[in-house]
Amino acid sequence: MAPPVGHMMSPDDPDNPQNWPFWRKVYASVVATAFAFAVAFGITSLTVGIQGLMMEFDVSMTTAVLGLSLNLYGIAFAPITTPHLSERFGRSPVYFVSLPLFALFVLGAGYSKSFAALAVCRFFAGFFGGPCLVLIEGTFADVWSPHLTVTYYSFLSLASYIGAGCAPLILGYVVTAESWRWTQYVALMIALAAYILGIGFPETYPREILRTRARRGGFKINLAKAESGVTLSEMARTTLFTPLAMAVTEPVVILVTFYLSLNFAVLFQWFIAVPAVLNLVYGFTLHQAGLAFIAAIVGALVSTLTSSLIESFTNRRNACTSMANMAPIEYRLVPAMVGSLGMVASLFWIGFSAMPTINHMVPIVGTGVYVWSSMSILTALVSYIFDAYPAKGTLSALTLMATTRIIFAAWLPLVIIQMIMGLQGQWAYSVFGFIAIAMIAVPIILFIFGPGLRARSRHSAATMGNGKHMMDRHVDQEMQMGNEHH
Repeated sequence: MAPPVGHMMSPDDPDNPQNWPFWRKVYASVVATAFAFAVAFGITSLTVGIQGLMMEFDVSMTTAVLGLSLNLYGIAFAPITTPHLSERFGRSPVYFVSLPLFALFVLGAGYSKSFAALAVCRFFAGFFGGPCLVLIEGTFADVWSPHLTVTYYSFLSLASYIGAGCAPLILGYVVTAESWRWTQYVALMIALAAYILGIGFPETYPREILRTRARRGGFKINLAKAESGVTLSEMARTTLFTPLAMAVTEPVVILVTFYLSLNFAVLFQWFIAVPAVLNLVYGFTLHQAGLAFIAAIVGALVSTLTSSLIESFTNRRNACTSMANMAPIEYRLVPAMVGSLGMVASLFWIGFSAMPTINHMVPIVGTGVYVWSSMSILTALVSYIFDAYPAKGTLSALTLMATTRIIFAAWLPLVIIQMIMGLQGQWAYSVFGFIAIAMIAVPIILFIFGPGLRARSRHSAATMGNGKHMMDRHVDQEMQMGNEHH
């Protein structure tokens, strides 16, 4: 077989991951999901042991919450660095180096004898585990059709949402019986189980598959220049300087980044606020508060179902208008339009129902509604950005979106208890609710004005949005990036 020019694999190439047998696609997806689940579990694991940290190290609650925030700050580097690592080594080696290093620092956190040592270990656990949360996006894009962008993004998002939600659910019982250190030991066990499951994980990155085949066949291959850059200056421009420029010059990216930052900030503060509020208002124990996160897990599952059904419906409805049987990318925003209403409702719902005179199930169900809306918005907006720009612009936009929302997710948990105590729960969440009301307009604006805004962007292609052009660009760009976000 003649070596192909460029980095796209032939549609009839048996080595193309999209031509793999279904079982092999599922296995690759399950392994990527397990790795991301393990890291997401590790993010929120320490929140269950906050009281133990405060007692053992004699620190304030805000200081103890740094165990969560520093882990997220470490992860914030992953969207910047992972695309370059994946481009040079493929996805599989990065997975199998990232997870063991993550596990090593999780073990260090469990054995820490001072809070400073714990803080350092938590930061580096996030720093080294972060690529697993980024690579899952590229892995799913490698093996599944672009027709299913919203659907497969919904499923890969489950790894992070359910992983984070399972930590308080499981560890509430463990910490009650043992100590906070077991939050890290259990996270370590899950990472080891994921690693074992991944033995035999195939390389999915098409460029690396082509390079490997060329090395084994003893021939040269002419690959297009990596969109993430080759020199250090090019790499810095793509995942650092261009994202910073987009943050002040690209209306589409600015709107999406701000909305997702609000989304994730509120999402991660629940891991601090829910146990504290349920204990203060309803007298919940640690493991009872952990059970409340079942609602969040159900919300994530329902979001996957609703987003997938909406995509299926819009694709069928628009099949006759697209050469590739794909709906225009604006239709990927529909789950965000629906979810934005749920986000507003849930914030006021929770804020005004968490009181002794109202049954505890009312605010708990409200958190499930919030998670449903959060994941629906994330899935829709990220899937939309996948095709809003050519490959290099998309990579820069996704880098900005991912890094910014992780930074905000790390910040709000540090101050949420002070907000609740100072403003009372009703008005603390009403502040977010009023902001969320304004954000309802974001997917609507993008649906109506998005094509025009993108056409005027210096990062956008001259034509986009339908038929074969969009499909080819989608495959082209997703093979270049391993970027995401969770």
